[in-house]
Amino acid sequence: MKTALLVIDVQMALADDDAAGASRSCPEAEQNIGHLLTQFRARGDKVIHIHHHGVDPSDPFHPDNSGAAVQQCAAPLENEAVVIKNVSSAFVGTSLESDLRNDGIERVVVTGATANHCAESTTRSAGNLGFDTIYVADAVWAYDATGPDGTYHAADQIHSVTLANLHGEFATVMKTDDVLKE
Repeated sequence: MKTALLVIDVQMALADDDAAGASRSCPEAEQNIGHLLTQFRARGDKVIHIHHHGVDPSDPFHPDNSGAAVQQCAAPLENEAVVIKNVSSAFVGTSLESDLRNDGIERVVVTGATANHCAESTTRSAGNLGFDTIYVADAVWAYDATGPDGTYHAADQIHSVTLANLHGEFATVMKTDDVLKE
């Protein structure tokens, strides 16, 4: 089955949040993304980088802001596709679906940020579009959040609930080591 690795939103705005002390899950995510990139590249498999570009000039992900830059650990190679999105799902308003179908891709492996936002939205879309979707549990991460009712949710808890929501419904949730063995 032809497979593509999707590397979503591994950009400096999130590294800046980390440097500012934001509490997050899965500190090994970027390292695991690096391992997956190495294997996919070595096998000659498709790698697609997805970058978020905010439309509001005050958005850290706006293309004129330093937060839109890609983190070095996930920098695309010259021959790798880059998809620019302006919303959470990489399938909305982009050519991602047609690009995958034109390349005969049947399976996507989802990594990146954040677990409960863009990585999850893209995973749900991929599953709904009929792609065999693998969501890599330890190659995504989440941040603490407070809900509209004032309830605090720890990053690890958000991460875990995201995995529970996706597994078996929209994707198969796997760890990096298991994906690398497959």
